[in-house]
Amino acid sequence: MNYRYIGRSGLRVSPICLGTMTFGHKCDKPEAFKIMDTAYAAGINFLDTAEIYPVPPSAKQAGDTETIIGEWLTNKPRDSVIIATKVAGAANGWFVPPIRHGLTAIDPFHIQKALDGSLRRLKTDYIDLYQVHWPDTVVPIAESLEFLDRLIYSGKVRYIGVSNETAYGLTKALYTSYNNEWKRYESIQNNFSLLNRRFLDELATVCKHEQVSLLPYSPIAGGVLTGKYNQTTDWSDFRYGAYKNHPDNRMRKQIERFANEQCLEATACYVEIAKRYNLSPTTLAVAWSMNFDFVASTIIGAVNASQLEDSLKALEVTLGPEILAECDAVHEEILYPMG
Repeated sequence: MNYRYIGRSGLRVSPICLGTMTFGHKCDKPEAFKIMDTAYAAGINFLDTAEIYPVPPSAKQAGDTETIIGEWLTNKPRDSVIIATKVAGAANGWFVPPIRHGLTAIDPFHIQKALDGSLRRLKTDYIDLYQVHWPDTVVPIAESLEFLDRLIYSGKVRYIGVSNETAYGLTKALYTSYNNEWKRYESIQNNFSLLNRRFLDELATVCKHEQVSLLPYSPIAGGVLTGKYNQTTDWSDFRYGAYKNHPDNRMRKQIERFANEQCLEATACYVEIAKRYNLSPTTLAVAWSMNFDFVASTIIGAVNASQLEDSLKALEVTLGPEILAECDAVHEEILYPMG
């Protein structure tokens, strides 16, 4: 396995990270164990979770994913697995998380509550990478970073990162940490795929110059880049089909973003490219996201162990200039299909 470092940290991770947001909802504990066992046997040493998982988030199930991982982790050498989890972002953000009575914030109180809960559920005494799930636009970033710095020196957290952040937000956080001699964000976890190249516009420049690693999530665009949404009009068994009647309007709107007409048109092109190079569309999508020097580890997901096969094949694939040029041509023809 060609392990990579996250940012300037000592975290050495596999180029593929196992995302776990389906554990406890779309897949039960026995299947989740199979998924983790399969990934671990393949050399994947990096797991990503969050206090509000599984997805879609609900007050009833929040924390179930970490509990499942914690049970699995008891049978593994703890230092053989890099565990990343997240404190839920502020309730003033893109949605109100169904925990702590919908009053979450990235302040010392909520960070401590979240960390204590994650440590308990994961059955561990430290988190390798602790991430802010999405930014807080009210609590000053200095207040958040100072407390996160204390957690690192307490030994409960090794390194910190952020998710769903902007170029301005990441730059301001790095500047604040530098000026105060606090530990800084070593990673950023944002949506990045063949259908969503927005990260390349500005954030990639920040990451390259500041040596912050991207941990791309949704490299197959929630399953769209597999091509399955192009093969049928009955999406009831698919993620975005299931969201059609979801009570949360934010969840319903994901259909318009991920599975709109332009996304399906672009996906059809990528599927044809994959066929010409004897790759599965999934392998192409995952390998493409791993192809950038600012990427440390691409986060994949699954609802059953068999789904891992095509994603893990990306570990053995090097995309040449010809196939990359063909992918770029699709993007130039259908710019930013996800908006």
